[in-house]
Amino acid sequence: MSVSQKFPIKADDDAVNHLKNLNFPCISLPNQEGNYLQLDRSDTFRMIIYFFPLTGRPDMPLPENWNKIPGANGCTLQTCKFRDKYDDFIGFNAVPIGISTQSVDYNKEMTNRLKVQFDILSDEKLELKNILNLPTFLVDDKIYLKRLTLIVEQKMVKKVFYPIYSIDKHVDNVLQWLKEN
Repeated sequence: MSVSQKFPIKADDDAVNHLKNLNFPCISLPNQEGNYLQLDRSDTFRMIIYFFPLTGRPDMPLPENWNKIPGANGCTLQTCKFRDKYDDFIGFNAVPIGISTQSVDYNKEMTNRLKVQFDILSDEKLELKNILNLPTFLVDDKIYLKRLTLIVEQKMVKKVFYPIYSIDKHVDNVLQWLKEN
């Protein structure tokens, strides 16, 4: 039984409705190397920006009861699924970009260990979270982003995936949307 079956993720009424067709704000966030990536881009490729709470590290314990929090666990699996389908995204003229509230150093360890070939950005200062009014949850006085995915094209949010019920199917759902649009 998957975690989402044991602990269903509750849909937040109107939690992300304001994001559809939004002009993406002028903001840059640091990637796993500490280099800033500008997110309001007019490039021809589409950005698949997926927000996630926390990837675990072998040398650090997860927050207490993490796996019992609806929608909290599975971030490493989600990142690996984006990694494994990277070439498919490129084929649709799209690039995945992960964002969490983890630090640059935390993201660097994770991307090296998992061999992630795309940017994972740190919103540790909650700048993008606050600008976009993203849904979050709190554990031990730390704010974590809820899992959601935005497809951004020519600085505009074209599609919002939220809530995400099945990590196993989510990446395929995103690829299907790209194929049809």
